Amino acid sequence: MLRRVLLLLKPFNVYPPRPKPSALLHFGPNPKVLSYLDDRCKVHEEAIKFCQNVLRRKSLDWEPVMRNYLTQPIRNVDLVITVGGDGTLLKASHFLDDTIPILGVNSDPTRIEEVERFSNEFDATRSTGYLCAATIENFEQVLDEILEGRKEPSKLSRIAISLNGSKLSAFALNDILVAHPSPATVSRFSFRIKSDDQNISNLVNCRSSGFRVSTAAGINCCYAISWWVSHAYFEL
Repeated sequence: MLRRVLLLLKPFNVYPPRPKPSALLHFGPNPKVLSYLDDRCKVHEEAIKFCQNVLRRKSLDWEPVMRNYLTQPIRNVDLVITVGGDGTLLKASHFLDDTIPILGVNSDPTRIEEVERFSNEFDATRSTGYLCAATIENFEQVLDEILEGRKEPSKLSRIAISLNGSKLSAFALNDILVAHPSPATVSRFSFRIKSDDQNISNLVNCRSSGFRVSTAAGINCCYAISWWVSHAYFEL
């Protein structure tokens, strides 16, 4: 049977267009920064073309989709491949259940020597990609290992959250943040830890920037292919 693959892509135009020359003189940004951002988009676009060419050589039924257009649960595919960084993979995770594995391809990984060279001028960090199992350098090799059954997916736990007694449909792979919509506003909340509807801690009243609950992957997200098991629940 021809295996079905969804190729989820980070958009090309993630950075705003360059200012006009007159604006450059007025605001005075570092020209190297603008050139660097342009290069990031080009590298990402080339990575997408590379992955698509690899898929064309395989006996696969695949479809490319920009992550901005993903609004419905992912169904009827055997594998999801994301090309971008952790953000693109996390976007896909909100639309997947525990039956579909996902392979993240970091389209523009950070180069340590580049970060060191420009450290006194600007932040030259590229995509982090902790959750991504491949780059374009080893994408075809990793994909072949998956298709041939020589690489098994890792299982990660996600968090489910209930709001006013109703469980939300999306699961969190990384973390859940409860906070005021305005970052400058103090959040006031109370919480306690429960297990099987039994209180196992006292009520804690808190004022802070927000309340974050993280999964194991969110704390130490150095995993390869992810296959999730959702069994942790949190209530406010």
